[in-house]
Amino acid sequence: MAPASVAVLGAGLMGHGIAQVFMAAGSQVRIWDPDTVMLASVPQRINANLEQLAGLGHSPSPQTGLSGKVELSDSLEAAVSGVEVIFEAGPENLTLKRQIVAQADQFNSGAVLASNTSVLRIGDIAEGSRNRGRIVGAHWWNPPYLVPVVEVVPSIYTSPGATETVEAWLRAAGKLPVRVEKDIPGFIGNRLQFALWREALHLIEAGICDAQSVDLVARNTFGLRLPAMGPIENADYIGLDLVRAIMDYVLPNLSTNDAPPRLLTDSVDEGRLGAKSGHGLLEWGPGDRDDAHTRLLHGILQSMGDAHPR
Repeated sequence: MAPASVAVLGAGLMGHGIAQVFMAAGSQVRIWDPDTVMLASVPQRINANLEQLAGLGHSPSPQTGLSGKVELSDSLEAAVSGVEVIFEAGPENLTLKRQIVAQADQFNSGAVLASNTSVLRIGDIAEGSRNRGRIVGAHWWNPPYLVPVVEVVPSIYTSPGATETVEAWLRAAGKLPVRVEKDIPGFIGNRLQFALWREALHLIEAGICDAQSVDLVARNTFGLRLPAMGPIENADYIGLDLVRAIMDYVLPNLSTNDAPPRLLTDSVDEGRLGAKSGHGLLEWGPGDRDDAHTRLLHGILQSMGDAHPR
């Protein structure tokens, strides 16, 4: 059974999507954000998500419609008081996340607190909390109302009961929890993703190909296989002896940068931030980001229909 009461701290891209998932599962959800404009737009954005999914032929899971409700809280205290679980979905800033945890401690130190950090160690976030055992990582993927996997990350302080309870609540809400056995930066998915990004940026920076070619090759070669076969299954499928032989030859030639490449740093310093600024590694015209978002949702839905968890 999904939790009866949920607080979501942060109403941005991830927070409002997490609220939507638990509303669909029948939970009573409170959401808070210091940005009052962002907070006030939550119902509108959730409705827009549902309308867009309906336009793509997809109904909310596990139920059609939202059986729970969302309450916009005017303070963190009002949001967390008396709830069973608190989902922290603030910006990716360790100091800020520790502050949120400390405030939550003041008003509800007994609820399970699940941080949606995508890269920070959960133990680092829990430092200073009066009840570190109740803090666990729950890293959702964007869009959280659609992507099934949530990485569940206990720290060295997390009680087994908190971890198992969060996993049970996620399953009840229609999600697929995946346990990360060690509290390491980036967990599983982002370590894989950023290793790919590092090599992709290196290829462009070294003049081997342009940005469009990187995406063209990735989407139309191994990217086509990923919904059906992950990297480890694929390694077994083609034969580990072949994988070792290729690695012997290729690995010494791959990027080993331990800092962001100059290409990325220069782009950021010059204000070329991607879709939000109209320029990045690619050019973004009016409407291009909305088109990309729709294409992303359609691609995820199609992949979910074709692939089965293993």
